[in-house]
Amino acid sequence: MTRFAPVATGPRIAYRDTGQGIPLVLGHGFMLDSGLFDKVAAPLSGRCRVVTWDARGHGRTSYDGERFTLWDSARDLLALLDALGIERAVVGGHSQGGFVALSAALLAPERVAGLVLIDTTPAGQDGSALGELTAFADAWQAGGPTPELCQVLGAMVFGDGDVGPWIEKWMKQHPAEFATPFRAVMERDDLSPRLREITAPALVVHGSADSAITVAEARQWAALLPHADPVVEIDGAPHASPATHPREVAAALGRFLSERVPAF
Repeated sequence: MTRFAPVATGPRIAYRDTGQGIPLVLGHGFMLDSGLFDKVAAPLSGRCRVVTWDARGHGRTSYDGERFTLWDSARDLLALLDALGIERAVVGGHSQGGFVALSAALLAPERVAGLVLIDTTPAGQDGSALGELTAFADAWQAGGPTPELCQVLGAMVFGDGDVGPWIEKWMKQHPAEFATPFRAVMERDDLSPRLREITAPALVVHGSADSAITVAEARQWAALLPHADPVVEIDGAPHASPATHPREVAAALGRFLSERVPAF
């Protein structure tokens, strides 16, 4: 069941909250929502408290249309912890959500008991792909979310997985809802030089078939985290491994919580 929490940073954040124990708070990737983690949260809720949330500009979280950065999204995450009475948590997410979790760990390290980083990168936007992504965004905003554009996005994120429910959501979007969240992702800072500041234990999970961010890239940046486990590679998984390979992702998270995150 989706709940709503007004937070100090402004938005009324939509979130789902299930289970008891160590809080595990997960954010989704660009153009997705908290439903991405439904099949991951279910098996984990028997051993921890799983909170999944809709980021600013996504899902059912309120959004005023004003420009924002992913640092603002990280502050939203910390404000959500405040609203839920959570002092410390394992925070993480998929793609954009992983970047937001890293940002939160830099803003408030004392609140992060562990990091879960799925199909993500700490890097800024790669200039080599900027032209192609900008052209896609321009087409989306000019003509709206056409079936053809949704199929392109779906293949990029889900590979051969079931993208139908997400296309239904995308087709209902107004083109204007795309622009500001897209700009926030494109203009994100490069966090790579600051990874060594992060002292929390970290789990990096990455799909072997991720074409948006390769597993080789994940291994390179994960080596910069002082307390990261070896990268867990999900065989055959595309960019959205929590949706396409939830059992494997949940198993990796469960092991990490059991072995690397002390109770608090």
